[in-house]
Amino acid sequence: MKLYPTLVKRVFDFLAALVGLIIVSPLLLVLILVLTISNNGKPFFYQKRTGKNGNIFTIIKLKTMNDKTDNVGDLLPALERVTKTGDFCRKYSLDEIPQLLNILKGDMSLVGPRPLLPKYLQHYNEMQNRRHEVLPGITGWAQVNGRNTISWEQKFEYDVYYVENQSFLLDLKIIFKTIDKVINRKDINNSDTMDMPAFTGTKD
Repeated sequence: MKLYPTLVKRVFDFLAALVGLIIVSPLLLVLILVLTISNNGKPFFYQKRTGKNGNIFTIIKLKTMNDKTDNVGDLLPALERVTKTGDFCRKYSLDEIPQLLNILKGDMSLVGPRPLLPKYLQHYNEMQNRRHEVLPGITGWAQVNGRNTISWEQKFEYDVYYVENQSFLLDLKIIFKTIDKVINRKDINNSDTMDMPAFTGTKD
């Protein structure tokens, strides 16, 4: 049994998330206030996602899009609903901050495959489903290797690579690469699915 993924990683995640929340709390409170005003009292975005072993949990993020609809009551396209404050949050991945609460709860890790929608569960093949052998992360190997500029299949290959090679050094590498991408505003600010079609399975 490897000590890092079974024990050390969880302790590191918890402490890092706790310290991180304390450090960013002033900024988070300001963002919550601004988003409460701009989103009609709704600063947070909640959504069901798939976690370790296929368990479903509720992810929490800052709400970056409004709920505007067209003349028949359907939501406008995602890109048309991103608010100015929301766009700023996305550029610097600030909308991800509340997921530190998911880490404290044990639903997520700092590093791991991004948690996706439960509706995708029925479409994974055996290899792709291995991404659920570990806790999902705020950032991951796929996120620092292209994110939405690569195909679903490539993403899942990166996810499984992470599952098979999980280590402290790999996590550090991913964290530092994530920081670089956030600072340089490359890839990391995009939604997990907003710029990609829904995953409907891998064609043979």
